[in-house]
Amino acid sequence: MTDTPPVAPSRASRVGLIGYGLAGSVFHAPLIAATEGLRLDTVVTANPERQQQARTEFPDVRIAASPEELWARADDLDLIVIASPNKTHVPLATAALKAGLPVVVDKPIAGTAAEARELAALADARGLLLSVFQNRRWDHDFLTLQKLLADGELGDVYRFESRFERWRPELKGGWRESGDPTEVGGLLYDLGSHVVDQALVLFGPAASVYAESDVRRPGAEADDDTFIALTHKSGVRTHLYASATTAQLGPRFRVLGSKAGYVKYGLDPQEAALREGERPTPGKDWAVEPENLWGRLGSGESPLTGGGRPVPTLPGAYPAYYAALAAALQGTADNPVTALEAAAALDVLEAARHSARNGMTVTL
Repeated sequence: MTDTPPVAPSRASRVGLIGYGLAGSVFHAPLIAATEGLRLDTVVTANPERQQQARTEFPDVRIAASPEELWARADDLDLIVIASPNKTHVPLATAALKAGLPVVVDKPIAGTAAEARELAALADARGLLLSVFQNRRWDHDFLTLQKLLADGELGDVYRFESRFERWRPELKGGWRESGDPTEVGGLLYDLGSHVVDQALVLFGPAASVYAESDVRRPGAEADDDTFIALTHKSGVRTHLYASATTAQLGPRFRVLGSKAGYVKYGLDPQEAALREGERPTPGKDWAVEPENLWGRLGSGESPLTGGGRPVPTLPGAYPAYYAALAAALQGTADNPVTALEAAAALDVLEAARHSARNGMTVTL
């Protein structure tokens, strides 16, 4: 009998990362570098300070001043990750796909659902992967809630409340707070992209949308206090809050069902850990939440007065997105977040914007 030769390991996919601001330096670069099967090859930024920061944090990385340098050597790369300002997402993703490269785009993938679907069609026509970085699907509390739902702990869910609230009374400046519609700024498209995506993943498509969106802070141009109410086709009612002007923060999740409710306070610790320079290690849990912050499951009494039982919070798993992405590039797993899923969330965000402007409920 002839011995079967060992299978050679697949070459790591070489990644070009466009943008090295908050998204690129805090989220994408560390997660790419921590993922088996991916290699951070090139960082694109024209900012000299960010170029030096990238060289310091990743000594072997190449630096490019413009995306055009990547298209010129597309054969040397296997994936483009777009972590640049929102208004650049569509043109850069289009250019990358036309250069024959698979693409990851940070959320929101586009300013409109139509643009997202056009990108999806282009990727499909060229046989290329197009994925969207919806990292909050791998938040610790979201994973915990998914498990509670799968185990039937809540019964039939009647109402889902989700809050992404902050207290930032002073403006920070930058394109995210710009009132220019071409910038695709404001909380509706920023934090709203996360809370809407999570709601759709949990409870399915929305049938109707009502929203209130306000500009609260002096000198602000873009919405900084937004509320979205969804009625899902499944019958679940969802209330979503995204705000920079919340002086007293509410629970991150409050989920009410026919058997019990689940209430969870506090944000996932992974972003804070990444900001502080901590890095995930393959095969090990990280940014684990302490017991005193666990959510509570029960009925008939407030969790703030001891009602219900504490539910261990599952570890967050941002690295799982890029692990799945690496497998998808090798053809051994599905795209973790498709452009069409992102387009469905943009349908809701566009309806919410229309609702807020006109004081009406929008049927999808």
